[in-house]
Amino acid sequence: MKHFLVIVNAYKDDDLRLTRQIKRYIEEKGGDCVCYESGGEEISTAAPKDEDIPKETDCVLVLGGDGTLIRAATRLVGKNFPIIGVNLGTLGYLCELEESNVFEAIDQMMNGIYMVEKRMMLNGCEIKGGERIVERIAFNDVVIHRTGALSVVNLIVSVNGEYLNMFHADGIILSTPTGSTGYNMSAGGPIVDPKAQMILITPINAHNLNSKSIVVGADDEITIEIGKRRSQKDETVEVSFDGDNAVKLEVGDKIVVRKASDTVKICKLSKKSFLEILRKKMQAYQ
Repeated sequence: MKHFLVIVNAYKDDDLRLTRQIKRYIEEKGGDCVCYESGGEEISTAAPKDEDIPKETDCVLVLGGDGTLIRAATRLVGKNFPIIGVNLGTLGYLCELEESNVFEAIDQMMNGIYMVEKRMMLNGCEIKGGERIVERIAFNDVVIHRTGALSVVNLIVSVNGEYLNMFHADGIILSTPTGSTGYNMSAGGPIVDPKAQMILITPINAHNLNSKSIVVGADDEITIEIGKRRSQKDETVEVSFDGDNAVKLEVGDKIVVRKASDTVKICKLSKKSFLEILRKKMQAYQ
């Protein structure tokens, strides 16, 4: 690797101090580096426009936190660039590197000492009034959650056209294995190896005593319909993709989620197992 694209969350790198150091280091080693400031939580500015990305790019270094990496990966879908994160935030389950080892990591990548993992994504399509709305993708999760009054909503879940269950809950999380350590984990869902191929269904604050997370195959299609609770049928929910692009659904509307055809390539340098990384992260924040 010699050609790098650096995407930095400027809110996490004061005065772009580390970004400039990385650019200078790569160029001194005989490589080239293009830098781009991401718009923080604004998905539309999470990565540069196609015409501003050098075609010879070998790798994307994302400086920030998990959120910055997720947004960049979503925006770069189809580019086929390996991505690696440098954690400048707090927990950083997805970011392999820290500021302390980023220059050593650059040496490894420039010498071809790395691996690439393919991570699955989700594709979601809203159906309103029987019409399919624009499809969206998510790297971590698709979340359906209540809006308005503090009351639960009825969410009717089917898998491959077969009725599964009606959840009386604040919402439901549909997570990839990569996203299992995000909102899914906070809601009591299982943690799984990010290389796995499956979809996790986790209710949020369910009012069913027997409500548990359900794991289905990666090739299954999940449909969630907004069921009515009151005669007014005025319940509404929002659907968000990796916390962004929220759209509103009403009673009778549906969201259909399946595995996306695209994947995210994550550049890996460490031979540490997922369990070792998870253990250290969890111990650090006990």
